[in-house]
Amino acid sequence: MADTLASASSQPSAPRGRLKIFLGAAPGVGKTYEMLLTARARKADGVDVVVGVVETHGRAETAALVDGLEAIPLRAVAHGGQSLSEMDLDAILARRPALVLVDELAHTNAPGSRHPKRYLDVEELLAAGIDVLTTLNIQHVESLNDVVARITRIRVRETVPDAVLDAADDIEIVDVTPDDLIRRLQDGKVYVPAQARRALDRFFTRGNLTALRELALRRTADRVDTALVDHMRTHAIDGPWPAGDRLLVCIAAGANAEHLVRQTRRMADRRRAPWIALHVELPADTALSEAAKAELGEAMRLAERLGGEAVTLPGGHLADDILALARERNVTDIVIGRRRRIWSFGRRLSDALAAEAGPIAVTTLGGETPSAAAPRARGAPPGLPAFAVTALAVIAATGLGQLIQPVVGLETIDLVYLVAVLGVAAAFGTWPALLASLTASLAYNFFFLPPVHTFTIADPANIAAFLVFLIVALVVSQLAARVRAQVIAARARARTTEALYGFSRKLAAAASLDDLLWAVAFQIASLLRLEVVLLMPENGTLAVRAAYPPDDDLDAADLGAARWALDRGREAGRGADTLPGARRLFVPLATPKGVVGVAGLARPGEGPLLAPEGRRLLDALLGQAAIAIERTALSHEMEAARVETETERLRSALLASLSHDLKTPLAAILGAATTIREYGSLIDARAGGDLIETIETEAARMSRFVSNLLDLSRLESGAIRIDASPVDLADQAASAAARTRHLIGARTLTLDVPASLPMVSADALLLEQVLVNLIENAARYTPADAAISIAARRSEAGVTLDVGDNGPGIAAADLPRLFEPYFRAADRDRRSAGAGLGLAICRGFMRAMGGAIEARNRETGTGAIFTLTFPAALIVAPPAGAAAETAPEATPETAA
Repeated sequence: MADTLASASSQPSAPRGRLKIFLGAAPGVGKTYEMLLTARARKADGVDVVVGVVETHGRAETAALVDGLEAIPLRAVAHGGQSLSEMDLDAILARRPALVLVDELAHTNAPGSRHPKRYLDVEELLAAGIDVLTTLNIQHVESLNDVVARITRIRVRETVPDAVLDAADDIEIVDVTPDDLIRRLQDGKVYVPAQARRALDRFFTRGNLTALRELALRRTADRVDTALVDHMRTHAIDGPWPAGDRLLVCIAAGANAEHLVRQTRRMADRRRAPWIALHVELPADTALSEAAKAELGEAMRLAERLGGEAVTLPGGHLADDILALARERNVTDIVIGRRRRIWSFGRRLSDALAAEAGPIAVTTLGGETPSAAAPRARGAPPGLPAFAVTALAVIAATGLGQLIQPVVGLETIDLVYLVAVLGVAAAFGTWPALLASLTASLAYNFFFLPPVHTFTIADPANIAAFLVFLIVALVVSQLAARVRAQVIAARARARTTEALYGFSRKLAAAASLDDLLWAVAFQIASLLRLEVVLLMPENGTLAVRAAYPPDDDLDAADLGAARWALDRGREAGRGADTLPGARRLFVPLATPKGVVGVAGLARPGEGPLLAPEGRRLLDALLGQAAIAIERTALSHEMEAARVETETERLRSALLASLSHDLKTPLAAILGAATTIREYGSLIDARAGGDLIETIETEAARMSRFVSNLLDLSRLESGAIRIDASPVDLADQAASAAARTRHLIGARTLTLDVPASLPMVSADALLLEQVLVNLIENAARYTPADAAISIAARRSEAGVTLDVGDNGPGIAAADLPRLFEPYFRAADRDRRSAGAGLGLAICRGFMRAMGGAIEARNRETGTGAIFTLTFPAALIVAPPAGAAAETAPEATPETAA
């Protein structure tokens, strides 16, 4: 398992390597020999060549060519009590040669290997930037598998997708005549004598070898033709370009689906055209067995492996649904199977398509032999209860008919039976409905048509009525059964749609990433009956972020598969092409910007995790989940960017404030001190006093600025301690006015604080600092001949205290940010805007004390008003008996 983890954590960094395939018609033509000759020539040219794996099959001339080439030791794999030797993929990746030899591209690796097939090992080597030489026989090409089976009567199980050949940089055909190959086989140059005799009798017949040789030559010729056309197009060489064909093959479970897919692939190769594999989900498909659904899913996966596009659509009218997609996708040819006995509203599917296709060609392909073709498997037939209810329904209809016949006559009895047939068809489907139609017809004849109690019909008119009733009953039962199947399918689609809608709502309501991941895990587990674990990259590792049921026990194989899925953006683990030995299937959560996480899925027992419809629902759920996770991550990134931007803005504001509010008073202090030191003997006492006052004033200004910085730091760190006590607002206003007398200057300060106002619970020092900051702010913007006012009153909200100025007011755009730290409002009179700390400190102190502060412009005149609000909870009740001792109302006091 160490090699699994080592490779899973490795990252391809070099450009993709080049792949050269030596293609032959059969074993023994000399593919490995030619590959070794090429490798030795490349080594002679100075290329770093190693042997990954070469099968000599005991051939001396082949083994001689291996001598002198560096070989990576094979890896021992224990399986079934035996030790198997496999190519050591991790050792090759660690060695990182320029060129590696990998024989037998179609080889199946031993269980427990990282990849089930050797061609997947080659894909990893190419992704790591290592060139590869490999060999392949034509019978192992996936699209030719059925053709080879018909020629040789042997089904080859080890196949390679055509996409591997299409992606190869070079294909070299290694060819010998059938007679030469048979002679080599007889001489023991291919197999040992006993094995050679069996091969001559079965596979290596002259007819088989000739046909396989033609297949190899045709496949290589198609490759050369495609390369030539690409070259002519690239270099703008005039030529007869092939038409832009597009093929559409219609497949269904059990209808030679894989055979049709392979034939369509070969047709597309000959025309160099893209192709689509389409399955239309009919209402009747709800009765498919699990085996049939698995067969259908395998055919759709085969189409994708062969380079086609697999599409599944819900439908009701088969021909119309096929033609609608064909016209939408600009299809030129529709391919269907001859053995499909499917009808479309009274016509065979082939006839319906041919009649409505217009310019689109409809091709009907022959299927495999009846013995080889798989029947269309259906679900379990209706059980005994369904047929029992059918019989009871007919008996009940007969009894009701006997009761009402004397009243309504014979003509109405058939309607009673039709109601019973409709009920059975709606409840149980086709077969019970057919039984109900037949038994109702017989009962109608036996009990009601004269002569009664016999199956003989005497009146010719009654014969016609009986036949019409039988036909109507059969038609009605089939229509009702079809409607029932359509209702079941519609309900299934509605459940899927509702599940997706509910899932999207839960994702939108998730408040955090953890909530989102938990919702994703729970919803997927609930809807698909799976065990779900979600992993996301975290500090260079994969961490389990959510699981349902709660289980984060991942073994080494699971972690390796999860890392692989995250790094490569492809599925890994159970049922995938990579690390199939893991207990879970890991699916990457991919978005256009990359893979954001991995979902691990498991289910107890063996077999595929999901049917095709379940897989489509899973893809939709994981797609929504990936987008939601990316959206959450983007939201966090935007918030981090906003915080970073705000931090940078605050830093710039702080630096600007420091440069102004420290440099300016320092310059004044330094100038005054220098004047006193150098010219102290020349200045009189008054001038010296002015200089000393300047030093004191600017030092006090610096002290206030530093105090504001310290106060703001305490607020942001939560270190403010409130020493609450009953406070008289009149005393606080007077004390603040006294502290700011030197800031007010020639302005007048009006105090209007009634003595009858109750005291409030507050921190006296902090409240005084709030008032000092507001008065200083008002003095900065109020003209020298104007007034500053402080007024307090009782209101419904509690007690309010207003500090007003007669300056230019506050711009409407600045009001929302006025109390933010370091925010400096635009000054209409071009005065210094201050450091932007005082108002932020006022808001912080007021909030800490339980109050509030707000700002507004005066309704009349100019200026701004800052309102401190102390809610009713902060009002201190007067002591008992104090209510009688009412002080006289205070008159406004003016301080110069």
